[in-house]
Amino acid sequence: MPATRTSTRGRTQRKQTNGRTPQANGRTAQANGRGAKTADVITLLKLDHKEVNGLFDEVEDLGERAEKQREKLAQQICKALEAHSEFEKTELYPPFKERAEDHEETQQVLEAFEEHAIVDRLVKEIKEMRSGDETLEAKLKVLTESVRHHVKEEEREMFPTVKELFDEEELVELGSKFIEAKRRAGLPVPK
Repeated sequence: MPATRTSTRGRTQRKQTNGRTPQANGRTAQANGRGAKTADVITLLKLDHKEVNGLFDEVEDLGERAEKQREKLAQQICKALEAHSEFEKTELYPPFKERAEDHEETQQVLEAFEEHAIVDRLVKEIKEMRSGDETLEAKLKVLTESVRHHVKEEEREMFPTVKELFDEEELVELGSKFIEAKRRAGLPVPK
């Protein structure tokens, strides 16, 4: 059954009417065909954010002479961000924009698209760098700051709105699509 909307304190809230009750860990009772439960997209994206942040932490812990390790981590970060960004821009943000109920929600998603454009440009520049490029460390610093800012806003502002605009079944379906996107990119599924 579809979700219905009710207005509370001037803000539209979604009321689940599909008969499912989300469990405390963000998963539903839906099985993925192998008996395992599939996490909703918000849970998976937050885990992915945490993993990329861990890579940023590793870069920040490197000494100034650790050029080869920095280059290796930079490529890992770029690959992870490409898959994450592509998924959000094609599978999550367009339906979010379609369902946005007011100017604020529309601006949330438009800002997210703009932040992704900045991150995508930096990822492209980093991937195209020659070994030993003196600007790598600076570009990684800007990339780290940009992504951390984006994640903070996405998790605090956008994800709660996503939970209002999509019912649990849709969030689990998007979670399955995210898992498939990660696998297609040859990346591990966040745990």
